[in-house]
Amino acid sequence: MIDDLLRKNIRTLKPYHSARLEYTGKDAIFLDANENSIGSVLAEGFNRYPDPLHTELKSEISRIKGVQVKNIFLGNGSDEAIDLIIRAFCEPREDELIICPPTYGVYSVFAQINDVKKIEVPLTSQFALDLNGILNATKAKTKLIFLCTPNNPTANDLNFDDIERLLTEFQGVVIIDEAYIDFSSAKSWIKSLDRYKNLIVLQTFSKAWGLANLRLGMAFADEKIITVFNNIKYPYNLSGVTQQLAIDALKNSELKDKMTSEIIGQRSYLEDELRKLNLVEKVFPSAANFLLVRVTDARFIHEKLLEKKIIVRNRSNLIHCENCIRITVGMEKENKNLLNELKMLDV
Repeated sequence: MIDDLLRKNIRTLKPYHSARLEYTGKDAIFLDANENSIGSVLAEGFNRYPDPLHTELKSEISRIKGVQVKNIFLGNGSDEAIDLIIRAFCEPREDELIICPPTYGVYSVFAQINDVKKIEVPLTSQFALDLNGILNATKAKTKLIFLCTPNNPTANDLNFDDIERLLTEFQGVVIIDEAYIDFSSAKSWIKSLDRYKNLIVLQTFSKAWGLANLRLGMAFADEKIITVFNNIKYPYNLSGVTQQLAIDALKNSELKDKMTSEIIGQRSYLEDELRKLNLVEKVFPSAANFLLVRVTDARFIHEKLLEKKIIVRNRSNLIHCENCIRITVGMEKENKNLLNELKMLDV
């Protein structure tokens, strides 16, 4: 099935292979990659190219996630994986993909960059999938459906049964973006990889792990799909520094869990306090590390907060998000400062 969905040129691609794939040890005389053999202007080891397949890091992720190494792809943020998915499966100016706005804007951006037609099937006014609308929109040229759960910017989990039906009935690939899964009580879809060969799950180190600056994203999928990604990615897409820092982070998962718990606690505090304000019309339920809040005048409130150097996102331009701002859950002090400024505007 996967081979039939791939672009023809990707199916027949002869990928570039680094000589480092021929020998994976470190105790050798490396005269293969035209590196500076003498050393580096920084420190020992920086003169050598990093592991192109991120073997040690994948092993640690496998241990934490319970997913086999062969089912893991690592990219420069989840954005790299999103771009590779479209490039692998969608023929420019011929194939189509489906997104369900309001959702993460990068899906649209990479569709346009890759010259792939984007079909929009909006969420319902309750931020649920329009399941019949999605299935009716699919055609022979529809290769991908992008779903974000918990969804950005609405912060809610999408219905499990709806997603399962899409995986079963849709003949293309379903991508489930779980960037915020650590803040949700919902189960991750990575446990369903064996059941669905057309499933790709995206996760990231940017949110719960607090490593946005590293730019490290994960994709979990059938081994055939992972092989394709490895064939078309840049040969050395992750620096050795990124790989080592991520390995160190994975050994400190207790701190990640502690931070996640604290953020969830602050999320509840913010929800309660925001609902007391007259300028707040609705605080939408959240399973993420942010809140979508409908206010009386989003533009005015956004600008007034900006004057106080408090940066939130005005999401009013998105469908079903009229007069809505998106607020990332901050530290306790930051959240209190935000609330104090909102109280000053509350009349």
